Formats: sequence, C-alpha cells, structure tokens
Amino acid sequence: SRFETCWPALMKDSHGVIIVFNPELPSHLKEIEMWFSCFVQQQPLLDSQCLLVAHHKPGSAGDTENLSLAYPLNKLKLIHSNLEEDPEDVRMEFMKYFKSIITIMNETREREEMSIIS
Repeated sequence: SRFETCWPALMKDSHGVIIVFNPELPSHLKEIEMWFSCFVQQQPLLDSQCLLVAHHKPGSAGDTENLSLAYPLNKLKLIHSNLEEDPEDVRMEFMKYFKSIITIMNETREREEMSIIS
C-alpha cells in the first residue's frame, strides 16, 4: 500500500482500532487479517481494543450476516452495519466500544500513576 510509510504515525499512541470491511468481497476478508496483524498485534493492543465492522451496502445480498471468520479474527467483536435498516443499532455498538476503550485507558493511566508512586 502506498500509505505504508504513514502507518507508524497513525499507530503512535493509538488506543483502539476499528476495521471496516465489505463482507461480500473475498479480497477484503484476506486484507483484514493483514490490517489486524499490523495495527493490533504488532502494537500490541488487546483484542478488546479492536472492533470489526462488516458494512453492508444498500441493496446488498445480506446473506453474509452469519459470517464466520478464521482465528484470530474470530476472537474480535464483530458488528454488522446496515445504515439503511438499523443505524441506531450501529450507533449503540459504537458507544459501547468507545466506553470500553475509555475504561482501558483509565485503567492503564491508574496503573502508570501507581507505578510512579511506589
């Protein structure tokens, strides 16, 4: 990818990674493994800091709802977004994800502060 030189800057101090993909494109299913490896495993971030979003375009087949991903992607939180049918559901899932990231950030900061004190 021509943006690979920018990746270290993008990754620096990141607390979460959201990977959006089209579940109807087999090439995307291969690519998300690479994105996960580069942006999550190499940092390293926890699985809970990564969210997979299978985005369904309007009028798409929709038979990809029961998507089965291979390890290690199958350990990640996966949501299906279909903004025509259920935008509120997607919004709720994003809020839950952001809350979990904030919790992780707070716990990390508290641990760092405690290690400075002790």
